[in-house]
Amino acid sequence: MRRLGSIRKLFIFLLAFTIFGLATSRAESREQRAEEATQKLASAAPSDFVGSSACIACHKEVTGKYSSNPHFRHDHDGKAVSCESCHGPGRKHIESGGDTEKIFSFNGAKTAEEDNICLGCHAASLPDFKHTAHREAGVGCVGCHSMHAFKSEKTMLKQPETTLCETCHADVKPAFELRSHHKVNEGVMTCGDCHNPHAPVDKQSPAAVANQNQICMNCHIDAAGPFVYEHPPVRTEGCISCHAPHGSENPRLLTKSNGNELCTQCHTAMPNYTAPGTKPFHNQATQSQACTTCHARIHGSNTSSFFSR
Repeated sequence: MRRLGSIRKLFIFLLAFTIFGLATSRAESREQRAEEATQKLASAAPSDFVGSSACIACHKEVTGKYSSNPHFRHDHDGKAVSCESCHGPGRKHIESGGDTEKIFSFNGAKTAEEDNICLGCHAASLPDFKHTAHREAGVGCVGCHSMHAFKSEKTMLKQPETTLCETCHADVKPAFELRSHHKVNEGVMTCGDCHNPHAPVDKQSPAAVANQNQICMNCHIDAAGPFVYEHPPVRTEGCISCHAPHGSENPRLLTKSNGNELCTQCHTAMPNYTAPGTKPFHNQATQSQACTTCHARIHGSNTSSFFSR
């Protein structure tokens, strides 16, 4: 019995080893096919291409949406994107009776290998994509875009833009439910109005441009300036030194419920304007009194160095 148990354990071990070896071999085979597809596509002979019509004969399930895709073109003539532009030349695949080893499939391919296909055409317009936070996190082109089942015809996204972003950035979603928020849920704006997923500036805040203030001022032109007298935080720390970009329980997306607390974060040497005997116009204990009651042009002014008008 003991010998039988040993034989059984050996058999299980050999079976597991064989399965692991096959899985590894298949994974390596996929990677090799992906690399070969990206390397050989440009140098493939014209006779190796069969045209999308031949692909459609078998792959009817993907043709419905793809036929309305801006990329779509039946003939592989270099003027637009055919099936073979992404999957490689199809003649050997067809001649072998549909052998999946003879064509590049995105299923099981590495993100970098998938992106190589897309960047074969889009590298000029997306020169920095390989160095973005999305790419470093393992999110490639097909993580957001779908050629066969897209929800947005313009950008071919898998889902509506806001829904798609929130699948990963779930921590940001509640901010758009707060009392004061940018109108993303209402459909007035999208994440892409402020963020560029293809060329982020840094990992924490993938802003559309290096000067984050410029993003805000594309809409808030009244605060854009230039002003004769500029409020330093606006130019140095930026709008987010006082405003929460996604949403806040405070009016005007302010990060503090008491506006004066924002001012005293920098103006720490100011007198105690709540002390007894303080002049009425400076008494911050008075209801509705605030720094901005007098310093109304807080973003900048052309006439007053105290931002009073």
